[in-house]
Amino acid sequence: MTWALLALLAGLVLLVVAGDHFVAGASRLATALRMRPAVIGAVVLGFGTSAPEMVVSALASINDNPALGVGNIVGSNVANLSLGLGLAALLMPIPFSNIALRRDVPWSVATAAVFAVLVMDDYLSRLEGGLLAALMAITLVWLIRTSRDDERLPDAGGAPGTTARDAGAAWRNLVRAVLGLCGVILGAQLAVEGAIALAKHWNLSGGFIGFSIVALGTSLPEVATVVAAARKGHTELIVGNLFGSNVFNSLAVGGAMGLVGAGAIDDPSLTGLGIGAMMAVVLLAYLGALVGKRAGRIDGVALLAIYVATMILLGTS
Repeated sequence: MTWALLALLAGLVLLVVAGDHFVAGASRLATALRMRPAVIGAVVLGFGTSAPEMVVSALASINDNPALGVGNIVGSNVANLSLGLGLAALLMPIPFSNIALRRDVPWSVATAAVFAVLVMDDYLSRLEGGLLAALMAITLVWLIRTSRDDERLPDAGGAPGTTARDAGAAWRNLVRAVLGLCGVILGAQLAVEGAIALAKHWNLSGGFIGFSIVALGTSLPEVATVVAAARKGHTELIVGNLFGSNVFNSLAVGGAMGLVGAGAIDDPSLTGLGIGAMMAVVLLAYLGALVGKRAGRIDGVALLAIYVATMILLGTS
């Protein structure tokens, strides 16, 4: 059991650290290659920040434990809003921009609902994984086309030596991104093996371990980032980042999981209570946004209460 716990903790730490390097390297590589900011935001950062969840869930499915993978997706979605938005709203009201109300939040609700419907029969097939992946591709095209930030970076032909410097920066950041991705894969493997071993030792379902410990670990960077932003009064990107992360979790992570290792989700509590909690926090946040165009302290308390109640009920079921 000691080995399993150490493997899980080491894997989660490696996921966080390597994930940061992967995102930083990939985004700076994209900048060095003079990609549009909209593409960097939607594709590079979107996939980069969801890489830990994607690799963990895919490996769990490959290792014949799809419940762990689905638990990670559902738990990450719940943690992003109940812990991320909930804690941030306790510190100060979090406003919802017009674009968030028109695009980010409704699409997050819709994609969560699609994922919920597909897994509520306790099975995720390759066809369903392909459907989620196709919706993710459509989402990326839509995000890029509807982005208001269509600026292009300046042409590289200005100052002498600019091309050489850009090439050097591109190679350095490519190496950083590749090493970061390797770290994410290794960390995910350690976390999955440790989580499966702990679930067996403690007689807990893989779904509960995925929903609780693993999901909290993979969501911790996003939660910490938005709470820090709220403390400093920088609330502009909180809503888009959290709801956008949930879209990537539901579509990209769910799609990857279904495509590489379809199978039965042997955890009725997860596909019942867990899915219900996910839809509850998404809808609660959406209704709060529609009514007051912000998430206030009451919303924050309600979101946190759902998280605590779900953890208790899942752990005792």
